[in-house]
Parts: sequence; structure tokens; C-alpha cells
Amino acid sequence: MALPERNAVVLLSGGLDSATALAVARWQGYSCHALTISYGQRHHVELAAAARVAKAMGVAGHKTLTLDLRLFGGSALTADIPVPHGRGLDSMASDIPATYVPARNTIFLSLALAYAETLGAFNIFAGMNALDYSGYPDCRPEYLAAFEAMANLATKDAVEGKGRYRIHAPLLRLGKAEIIRLGSALGVDYALTHSCYDPTAEGRPCGTCDSCLLRLKGFQDAGMADPVMAAP
Repeated sequence: MALPERNAVVLLSGGLDSATALAVARWQGYSCHALTISYGQRHHVELAAAARVAKAMGVAGHKTLTLDLRLFGGSALTADIPVPHGRGLDSMASDIPATYVPARNTIFLSLALAYAETLGAFNIFAGMNALDYSGYPDCRPEYLAAFEAMANLATKDAVEGKGRYRIHAPLLRLGKAEIIRLGSALGVDYALTHSCYDPTAEGRPCGTCDSCLLRLKGFQDAGMADPVMAAP
């Protein structure tokens, strides 16, 4: 069994970025405990993708926690608000889109922190990215630094000096093509992942939402075919 300091909680959505972050954590020698959040998201098919990725990567454990952010709404992913389609890359990088879920990463990281504390683990991995992302304020380096500081003020083990929590965002300063190359080198099977915000009734990617467009551009820039978009 891995020592507690080599345990890590990994937020696993089932998307391209979180699967790559999980691969990085494994490569760095962590025993990974994957945490997936079912929050009432429109693209709930990503939950099945998370299960596929967790199984393929042989995680130490995989928990899916259910909460319903549809109660609050406020996002195209949790309310009857149209998902943006066909936006330009400049708009994605500058505007906060309708797919922003209020405080989502703060909620998710807080849940990961609670899970980590029960494991005696001090490392949390997440797939946030500050370059090829959709303008979300909770993907910025300063946000993650602030959350890490808070985690070390708010938890029993940190206050008692048993360890210091670290929020690892290994993809934070990588472009999408760099992320795909990294994950491919680490053996990520991207055919298992799901990225689309507005999938069809059959669970197929729409190809035109922000997430699909960023994914497509990433594979094109990496000189690779996307196994999900290319599938029939």
C-alpha cells in the first residue's frame, strides 16, 4: 500500500484534460484516488467516460459524488440556457461564457480536499488550464494558489502540522496540443474521453461548442486525429 504522502486525489471529469492530469499523477508515482462529480451537468455522458478512464488507468479507487447544481442553475450546463456554438478563439479567451458554472471549481476542489483529508493524503490533482480554456476565472494560477493557501488554513491535519496540502495543476501553462502530446506519451487513450458540452441524444459530440472546438484545434495542432470526433 502506498504511503499517505504518495496518495493523491485526482478530480476526474472524463474529459481530455482531467484524464491527462491523472496520467501525470500516476507517472509521478502517486497512488491515485479518482473523484468524479455528478452535478446535474447537461453533458452527463462524461460520467461514463470518467469510469472508463479510471478503469483503464488502474486507479486505487474511484468515487462518484452526486450533488445537484441544477437547484441553483446560472449556467448553460445546469439550466435551460443555450450552449454557445461556433465562437471564435479570441472570444473564448476573453469572455466568460454561459457554460461557466458558478463556483464549480471551488466546490469540486473543496470536495477533493475533504476526501484527501480522510485519506491522509496531501496532494490534489486537477486538469485546470490557463491557456486553451474558455475564459473561466477559476482556472487561473492565482485562483489555485489562493485555494491552496486556504486549504492549509482550513484543515485539521494542516493546522496540526501533519502535512501541507498541494494543489497540482500540471496542465496549467500548456496549450491543448501540448496536453495531447503529453497524454499520448503517457499512454492516455483519448478514445475513452468525452469533452462536448452539448452532446447529441446518442452522446456524440456536437463539434461546435467551445470544448469541441478547442479539442479539435488541439488535435490538429498536435498533428493527430481525434479518435472521438473521427469515430462514426
